[in-house]
Parts: sequence; C-alpha cells; structure tokens
Amino acid sequence: MFALHYHDATKHYFNRFARSLGYLDWATQPDPFRRYDGAPLIELAREPIAGDVPYDALFGSLTNDRHALPINQRTIGEFLRCSMGLSAWKQYQASRWALRVNPSSGNLHPTECYIVWDGRVCHYAPREHALEVRCEIDARAIKGRDGWFLVGLTSIIWREAWKYGERAFRYCQHDVGHAIGALRFAAALLGWRLRLLPWADADVAAVLGVDRDDDFRHAEREEPECIAVVSQHAAGEPLESSETVVAAGHGTWCGRANALSRAHVEWPIIDGVAAATRRQESGIWNHDSGRVRNQAFDSGIGNQGNQPLARQIILQRRSAVAFDGRSMLPAAAFFSMLQHLEPCGSPWDAVDWPPQVHLAMFVHRVEGLVPGIYAYLRDDVLEEWRAAMRPEFLWEKVVANGPNANDPNDPNAKRGLFLLLPMDVKFAGMRVSCDQDIAGDGFFSLGMLARFEPALQERGQWFYRRLFWECGLIGQVLYLEAEAARARGTGIGCFYDDAVHEVLGTEGNTWQSLYHFSMGMPVEDSRLTNEPGYPGSW
Repeated sequence: MFALHYHDATKHYFNRFARSLGYLDWATQPDPFRRYDGAPLIELAREPIAGDVPYDALFGSLTNDRHALPINQRTIGEFLRCSMGLSAWKQYQASRWALRVNPSSGNLHPTECYIVWDGRVCHYAPREHALEVRCEIDARAIKGRDGWFLVGLTSIIWREAWKYGERAFRYCQHDVGHAIGALRFAAALLGWRLRLLPWADADVAAVLGVDRDDDFRHAEREEPECIAVVSQHAAGEPLESSETVVAAGHGTWCGRANALSRAHVEWPIIDGVAAATRRQESGIWNHDSGRVRNQAFDSGIGNQGNQPLARQIILQRRSAVAFDGRSMLPAAAFFSMLQHLEPCGSPWDAVDWPPQVHLAMFVHRVEGLVPGIYAYLRDDVLEEWRAAMRPEFLWEKVVANGPNANDPNDPNAKRGLFLLLPMDVKFAGMRVSCDQDIAGDGFFSLGMLARFEPALQERGQWFYRRLFWECGLIGQVLYLEAEAARARGTGIGCFYDDAVHEVLGTEGNTWQSLYHFSMGMPVEDSRLTNEPGYPGSW
C-alpha cells in the first residue's frame, strides 16, 4: 500500500528529518496567488453582512433558530471573505506578506478555492476578493441554484514542497481540513449548511477545470481534493456528479493559469502518493448528520449572554509564534473547547465518516487539572486505547469539576477526558514536537492520533487524505476556541512521529500521530507592522 510507504518514508526522527532540500531557495519561492490570465473578473461585495451572529452559532447550537440568508453574489462574497479571504498584511523591513482567514503550514497556502453557481465555474482570487470566471455552463445542470451552490478545493502541492520537501503532501492535506472547517464555519455564519460530496477526484477535477492541460501548460498543476454543496436548508438527496461533469465538459472555458515559480524540484514520492490516494469512484453519503449538539457548557465563551461575535473571532484568527510560558487557561474554557470537538453539529456535519482521530494531550497549565498526559476520546475507543497503550496509565475519567471514577451507568463513560499520567510534561511535549518551545510554553499541546492502517484497509487508500482532513478540522476548531478564550493557537506539523508513539506505548500502524497543536497566551513580535487584509477592511 503506497500510502503506508509514503507515510513511513516521511517520518521525522531524532537523528534525521524527512527528505527536503535542507534550505530555502528564495529564487524559486512560489507566488502565493494563483490567477487565470484572460478570465473575466467579478468583484465581490465588501460589507459585513453577518456581524451580529454570536460565536456559539458556528457550532450548530443556534443554527436551527437562525434564518438562512439568501444565496446571492453579495452573500457569497461574505462567505468567501470569512473563509478563504485575507485577514491581514504583515511587514518586516522590506518583506511584506499576507495572512489569510484559513491557516496554512508556513503560511504557504497551497489550497485554492472554486465556486460553481449561477451557470459559472469561478476561481476565488483572495487578494482581489473577486471571482475569476473560468467557465460558462448550462445553468440547468446546477438545479435549484437559488438555494445552493458548490464549493471546491484543490492543492498546489509545489507551494508546500518548495519548503518542506517530501512531507509536504501531509501538510497540504492538513490545510484542506482547515479550509473545510473555515468554509463550514462561514456557512454557519450565514445560516447555511455545508457537506462534502462523495465524488471521484476525476469528477472534481473536470468540474473545476483543473484537468485541462492547455490551461496549465506553463503553470503548476492543481491536485483535486474535494467538492461540497452549500445550501440554505438541510440537504436532501445527495447531488450526483454526472450531470455537472457533462455540463462542464460542454461549457465555454477561458483563462490560463499563471506560473508560480521559474523552476521546480521534483519529488517522485509525492507524485506517487497523490496518485495512490485519489478517489477513483463516487460514493454514497452515509453519515447521520442529524445528531444534535448537547447544551453548551456553561462558560464565558459557551453561553450566548457573554460570548464574542462569530465574525470577529473568524477574522482575528492568527497562528502564534511564541507563548509566555506562565498564563493559565480557565477550566470552563478548556472543557468548552473539548465539547466543541465532539462529533455533532458543525463543523462535523460536513463530513460523512465517524470520528477516526482522538487526542493525546500534554497539559501544562489548565486551572484545576494536574499537569500530565491525558487522552481525549471523541468516540467509544476506550478499550482499544487502553489495550494499545502503556499498562501503567491510570485512565481516570475527568469531568468539569475534577477527576471522577468511571460510572458504568453513564452512556458517555467511555468517551471524554482521561488522566493517564500525572507529571510535569513540558519537556516531553517539546521533545516530541521537534523540540519547539511553543509546545511546552502554552496551556497544553497535543497529538492527534488516527485509526490508521485499519481505516485504509477498510475504505481504501483515498481515505489517507480524509484522516488528515479530520485533523485539520480539529485544528480549525481549536484555533477559533483559542481566540474566543482571548488566547492563541498554532498547528504543529513538525514532530517526531515514532517518538510520540513511544511515549504512549503504541506499536505498529494501528494508530498514528498525524498532527500536533498547541495553545497559550501569545507573545507578539513587536518588529512586525500590521495592516488590514483589504483597504478600508470590513
């Protein structure tokens, strides 16, 4: 199985890292903005349409009470602004760069976004906040276009490979997961639903036009990732790809992709894993997305009476570069964060598979919790994890007001937070995360462990990408939760894979750590200047 080969070959170890150039070739640094020369440009509205929505609405607890806004050019502009748009510009001396609402490893942004609506296939140009019209198609193929539209994602893998080499494919998939989360939250902001469609990757490529050789003759190709339907109301029957693919094939296409670099380094193993993990056939939507979120935990960020506004939190999200190493996270905020990771409501209704990813947490400074290693189980995998991990782990169930023994009558007794080992884990958290201070100076850091080889054997290699998408979704929730708690988070793609497994005692490929994350009180870099994402930012 090539996905397993790739994963093993791109692990970091104490004595060596996954293969990369080992330096940054600034002469070939990719342009962060894809454009299609010759494609007509539609400027999008610049106005804060959903500025009064409370933060909790993003997670589905208030969605059913909020009237869905109509889908039109104005609201689609707000949808893209609050998911894939620019959040700020930063500058240090002569260097100036953009930040985006959706996070990305190294701020490299391999993810491109497309909209299929009103008889057009459009590429979103975030710098201009505009749509580039790539294709005019028969609008009848997009039935009910007044009530829904399609949004698609692709990856320009070279943007990540330029810096990270062979491990870049992993980071591209993290970024797709973050983007799915950003899109789902932006949809919730407007009272809409969003769910991924189980289309074959070739159909996604055909509809978005990224399989057109002539349009990419001198430019970096885009890898099709996923397509989702966005609707004003609860989605009905799944949308099949056939009619849309035929319509795109008969459409009128225009625009040529711009070249992002003047030279490239080839990484054959990335080409191999991209080919091996493409979904070959369309599937059937099989997820019960009707699960209702429990009542919000009673905390400063979880109740409607004392919570920030959703749009503000979305647009202010940043990735921390350093933490102060002393601040404490209130227990109420911590447990509210965990509750939003439960697989119900938004953003988890965007995907059609049950939870595959659970958390091993290195808790440093959370009010009321002893420092130590904890497990947060998002589904009933308690017995699996106990059998797979060190026999000396305690597995004490932790509830909001402190440790508590498992209650066999509690239906959630095998899910939630468990204390495994009480001890100072600052050094351990840093060591496994490539010795980065940011993993030890925050409130906590964590590793996301996925059910790995069994999931790939059951579903196919295409599910390799989905495991990383789920990690990105978790990361996106934590990013927003950090901002809501007046703190900051950061995703960590660099970690010593098997060292994480050794700390926990896991062996083999049943469980693999795919992504790390840390949260704390940020230390800002005063050398940098900040500007809004857009002039007269809204």
